Amino acid sequence: MSAQPGTAPVQPAQYAQPLVGSPRHVADDPSHILARPLAQTSLLDAVKDLRRDVEKTGFPLEIAGIEEARASRDRLVDQLGEHLVPRLTELSAPAVVVVSGSTGAGKSTLVNSLVGSEVSTAGVLRPTTRRPVLVHHPLDTELLSHHPVLESVTVVADDHMVRGIALLDAPDLDSVLESNRESAHRLLEAADLWLFVTTAARYGDALPWRVLQGAVERGASIAMVLNRVPPASLPTVRGDLLGRLRENGLQGSPLFVVPDLGPHEGLLPASSVAPIQRWLSMLAGPDKARTVIGRTLRGSLAALRPWVDELADAVQAQSDAAAAIGVTLDAALAESVAQSADAIRAGAVADGAVRARWSELTSARGPLDRVVTGKGRIRGSARDGRARSARVGSLVEDLAHSASATLTAAGGHAEQVLRSALLAPQGPDGGPSVDASWAAGANRRSPADQAARAWTAQGARVVRAALAVAPDVDASRRARRRRKAERALGDDGLAAVALAAAAGVQHARDLLVALIDEAGERAADELRADLVERTAAQAALERAAVAEVLADPDLAADAASRLRLRLAVLKGLT
Repeated sequence: MSAQPGTAPVQPAQYAQPLVGSPRHVADDPSHILARPLAQTSLLDAVKDLRRDVEKTGFPLEIAGIEEARASRDRLVDQLGEHLVPRLTELSAPAVVVVSGSTGAGKSTLVNSLVGSEVSTAGVLRPTTRRPVLVHHPLDTELLSHHPVLESVTVVADDHMVRGIALLDAPDLDSVLESNRESAHRLLEAADLWLFVTTAARYGDALPWRVLQGAVERGASIAMVLNRVPPASLPTVRGDLLGRLRENGLQGSPLFVVPDLGPHEGLLPASSVAPIQRWLSMLAGPDKARTVIGRTLRGSLAALRPWVDELADAVQAQSDAAAAIGVTLDAALAESVAQSADAIRAGAVADGAVRARWSELTSARGPLDRVVTGKGRIRGSARDGRARSARVGSLVEDLAHSASATLTAAGGHAEQVLRSALLAPQGPDGGPSVDASWAAGANRRSPADQAARAWTAQGARVVRAALAVAPDVDASRRARRRRKAERALGDDGLAAVALAAAAGVQHARDLLVALIDEAGERAADELRADLVERTAAQAALERAAVAEVLADPDLAADAASRLRLRLAVLKGLT
């Protein structure tokens, strides 16, 4: 119902009669929130803990629905930090009534008229409200001093304002300035009550109803002002608006009507806003304001549950996507390692400088020339062995360089294969996000050099171990031949030949077998297997690098459980 200018004062129930229905907007007793001071601290702690964990929640992977999830998280942080925490901290503070609506609805004029003085700029220039204005009674200053909304509004203390209520003139929801639109929506999150202003010409706009529907879902308390209504169209407009309110779950919301005064400047007549002023007076005062605050708190806390559930589901989706990415990467790595191992077995390390060096060492008069005669005799004394060991150092150096290059190439190939798996058209959801966060293997050379040096250092040990295995047949003869081989080439010489054989120089393998029979085969095979393992380890470094991206706590298998735990605690307290 509405009040017409000039009518006698009426009781609140006559001018702001709620529609029958939705209990979420009926000012019933919120005793379960306000009447348990000991539980109140626990509830406040639970909401603070929830806010901290929601604020920490990240969404590293760009997967389906991520923008909605991030926006929902940011709105939830605002709701918790700017409304619930302050309200639970100080329930005796004035109720913040945000006056909101579309461009030109007359919000600033209404606020000025309710206060009885010009506290907010009103006019035809759009957007009129550039910085939000919050007006309150001077005696409420201390109670409002810690409210986070004060950081972004102009605060006006006015003796005409009723105590226990703070009116906040918000920017237009559909302002031409994006900053104004963002500010309007953020301030609505901080409201204890929305006083939504529309006009006979604008009440059917889609945007306000979308915003109001979001408020209903969050359990906000809402009242509506239908402004500038021509008397002739009042029954039709009001009836249509009441129907829309029912359709949108707002049937319990008070509805006020302000008639059209024609061309007008300055404050509205007192009679035009008297019903709204009486309603605010009814809500004002610590105890009555607590009722409004408590009702909004109850609705907000109830609305948190599905909100946090949806956020936890979004976190779980991130975790599931990370697990799927890990499976894809493991499969791709296995393929890369197999290809690199095949290259080792095919003699990749022996190509180039190693084969050239071997040809030089085995050429006429080279240190390895005719170590074994055509008749199979081993030529050389202990002194020859020392000389040969010294001269084959260049071969070992070439082997180290070639092995390092091969290991580096294996790491590069692994990175390429892993990135291709992440970016493939049919690749895992979120793969490009991981690729973008994964630093390229710029420091791949250093571990490859270390691994190559460690491999060549294994040569002498592996040969000694192979020689220590007693031959199965004719032990005495073979043992004597092995001793001759050690004397003719020395430990370092035999190790160099074994490393060349492992690298893929077939002539080196033949020479090694001729020198120390099957012990040479064992040594070459073991060194080749060792190099294959080092190749796999080099590739694994790339997998470890991408694993660092996936090690984000927000991608952990139990990442969503933290939010669900906070929600369970909150449910237990409410």
